Amino acid sequence: MMPAVSADLSKRLIPDELWRLVAPLLPSFAARPQGGGTAPRDQPAVFTAVVYVLTSGLCWRHLPPTSGTSSATAHRRFTVWAEVGLWRRLHRAVLDELGVRSEVDWTSAIVDAASVRAKRGDR
Repeated sequence: MMPAVSADLSKRLIPDELWRLVAPLLPSFAARPQGGGTAPRDQPAVFTAVVYVLTSGLCWRHLPPTSGTSSATAHRRFTVWAEVGLWRRLHRAVLDELGVRSEVDWTSAIVDAASVRAKRGDR
């Protein structure tokens, strides 16, 4: 049995301060002009479910039913958010917020790189 996404875990994953940065970056829901379809899901619940999957290593299909959204909805939103650049913009917003608070130390950095041997032969 998979663990449930509790209210306590939700607050630890997405504290109010983080939600204030995330909320304006999320694409808004547009109702279909012809009507029908399903009602939009609770954005904080979907975002929390996505972060839960990403930070736990859980498979999308194992998202607990108590998360407030289906695994299909969470995965679909993750995909849409990735396509519109949410994660890059959120990363920037967090860095900007930390910079305003003087909580980022830019005096050191870590660079990750790979070195690949050049092929020999004709050019």
